[in-house]
Amino acid sequence: MLETISHSFSQISKRLRGQARLTEENIQTAVDDIRTALIDADVALSIADDFINQVKQEALGSKIATSLNPGQAFIGIVHNQLSALMGDANAPLKLQRAPAIVLACGLQGVGKTTNLTKIAHFLKKRQRKNVLLAGMDIRRPAAIEQLSILAKNADIPCFESDNLSDAHARLKQALKQAQQELVDVLLIDTAGRTTLDAEMMAEIVQLHALSKPVETLFFIDALQGQDAFETTHAFAAQLPLTGLVITKFDGDSRGGSVLSAKAVTGQPIKFVGVGEKLEDLELFHPNRFASRLLGYGDIESLAEQMQDKTDTSVIQKLSKKIGKKPASFDLSDMLAQLQQMKKIGGIKSVLDKLPGNLSEKLAAAGSSNDPLKFMEAVILSMTPAERKAPDIIKASRRRRIAAGAAVTVAQVNQVLLQFEQTRKMMKKYAKNPLAMTRMMKQMF
Repeated sequence: MLETISHSFSQISKRLRGQARLTEENIQTAVDDIRTALIDADVALSIADDFINQVKQEALGSKIATSLNPGQAFIGIVHNQLSALMGDANAPLKLQRAPAIVLACGLQGVGKTTNLTKIAHFLKKRQRKNVLLAGMDIRRPAAIEQLSILAKNADIPCFESDNLSDAHARLKQALKQAQQELVDVLLIDTAGRTTLDAEMMAEIVQLHALSKPVETLFFIDALQGQDAFETTHAFAAQLPLTGLVITKFDGDSRGGSVLSAKAVTGQPIKFVGVGEKLEDLELFHPNRFASRLLGYGDIESLAEQMQDKTDTSVIQKLSKKIGKKPASFDLSDMLAQLQQMKKIGGIKSVLDKLPGNLSEKLAAAGSSNDPLKFMEAVILSMTPAERKAPDIIKASRRRRIAAGAAVTVAQVNQVLLQFEQTRKMMKKYAKNPLAMTRMMKQMF
């Protein structure tokens, strides 16, 4: 989602790193470029102006001009200011009491219900919490049913009641159930609206007063653009928000809402939704986000993502198999590795977190989610015998596989070539576990 603003910051960074010394004039040029980049990314004008004033003040007030690398020092100031704008560090949910009430609010269509379910899944899997979901949206058709279905798919308990006309009565029942069942965290989904209105705000304020939540999370769509400023301000004026959740973070967003929302509320961004799957939720780390904006990537989050989503038993099984007999590596093993890559979001998910220069080079080389899709389709179109012994795949078989996978024969040849290169590397490094591990990381 951050391609536009990240590219702009990367270009500014490159120009500054090339400066032998910084003057008031080229610092002004740099902050003007930053201001333009922020506004283009849908950051509210007042927030963009405050930000560049802070950067300029610190740059001119420091001894940056006499530093060994003034351009790099200036980028360091920008990084620190970005981190400060979004919060100094990740802010975990405050769940000291039981049941801890978490109230979700936001406009209709931002993905509030879906991402609240993701948070429930996160608390259950990562923090071993006993959670309960409860829907209070009695206005939107099938909203409560939607939450119930999502909860069931996530294997999370959901509050059920025949009362579909009184949100306050439902909330009292949900609170009572949470206490009786010794629930650790009760997550409450409230009604959203397509526009802000007094009736909507009054209802949420009353639910807040009744539930007395330890966390009041405002869900905001990363695609919302400039509207994010006014929407966030309206909710913050009525409710004591304690944190933000940015949804659709993987979409074609310019990223400005992330910066604007934090500045308006003064509250930390706690989570970001990065996909449609239940596991597609990440803790928000301001310093890492700032690094991505400046084109330095986010290797820490990528490592955590791979550790969390990959099945180590598959990798261990393959390593053991190859360690005993490197030549036994076949296309079924390669398919297993492709499917592990898909679990972490595919190549695009990896590219998004790589440093800008490396990410741009790989993207220019044609890397995207498509290679994983067609490679998997090609292997799945093979018979078990062909996967085990690729040498038998001659011209007629290649044409049949291409037709079955809806790809070209050239793409089938590409998969087989990739397989042969990988198998050669397996044989070469099989006796060296450290080199084998390094090679497997580089496979795709």
